[in-house]
Amino acid sequence: MKNNTICLLGGTGFVGYHLANRLTHQGYTVNILTRRRERHRELLVNPAIRLIEADVFNTHDLRQNFSVAGAVINLIGILNERNAKEGSFARVHAELPGLIADSAAAAEIPRLLHMSALHADSAEPDSRYLRTKGEGEDRVHAAANRDLRVTSFRPSVIFGPGDSFFNRFAALLRAAPLFFPLACPGSRFAPVYVGDVAEAFCKALADDATNGQRLELCGPDNYTLKELVVYTRDAIGLKKPVIGLGDALSRWQARLLGMLPGKPFTLDNYHSLQHDSLCTVNALPSLGITPTSLKTIVPTYIADRNLRGRFRAFRRMARRK
Repeated sequence: MKNNTICLLGGTGFVGYHLANRLTHQGYTVNILTRRRERHRELLVNPAIRLIEADVFNTHDLRQNFSVAGAVINLIGILNERNAKEGSFARVHAELPGLIADSAAAAEIPRLLHMSALHADSAEPDSRYLRTKGEGEDRVHAAANRDLRVTSFRPSVIFGPGDSFFNRFAALLRAAPLFFPLACPGSRFAPVYVGDVAEAFCKALADDATNGQRLELCGPDNYTLKELVVYTRDAIGLKKPVIGLGDALSRWQARLLGMLPGKPFTLDNYHSLQHDSLCTVNALPSLGITPTSLKTIVPTYIADRNLRGRFRAFRRMARRK
């Protein structure tokens, strides 16, 4: 790397917060590009983090900020589409990574790390999420050359304080009146700890052997979706039954919930769940990282009703380290 400054896109999100702090603990300076700097001022408690207002879809903004960095990391992604202009899968997952990669090459950035997803595939016929993730991943790797070295990461569902998986199911379970109807209960996952994901990014920055690779990241254990939801239910002290739905009812639930504010479950989520989120080859051990069991982490935050308060406390504790 030409210097120790990292330009981080998506740094104000769940994974981004953990990764930014991990990078600074390893001696890097982190410039986080954000549209609304004032919303994330708590990050500035860490003196090695800078918040820079920028439009990540603007080529000039990207090249200007990339020009002072030694590496670029892209974590930007969405779980559900909002509108065609700002929140479509095609724009965020496919077009933006291509723009970032081209801008990085133009700014003579030597290293680009990109967050993708397990089973990302540009030929995926049903799930727009996985198809556009695959398109973006392909564009990033296509931009690689002798001077720009690229690595992408394909994690299973990521857990940790502030996550959108266990915390979301905890909220849904509490809101369910008598029982919890669960779509796609047999879908399988290997949940991976956010700290391990952040460490994988850090390791890859300094490991030339990861250049050009698409690294799958998984935790040590595999679970069905129903097993994970039942585990969440027990962790928050509820007794209500979790009822797995068949395929037809899962589709209907996706159509109905996809029309609600916040879109807790959509038809595209249903299509994504037809692929088990399991690694073919888990890259964590090859990076020298022992995968962390969810059972050692999830109970430390999921049982707290005030989840936002717990996450804020975690942030304060992390900054003291």
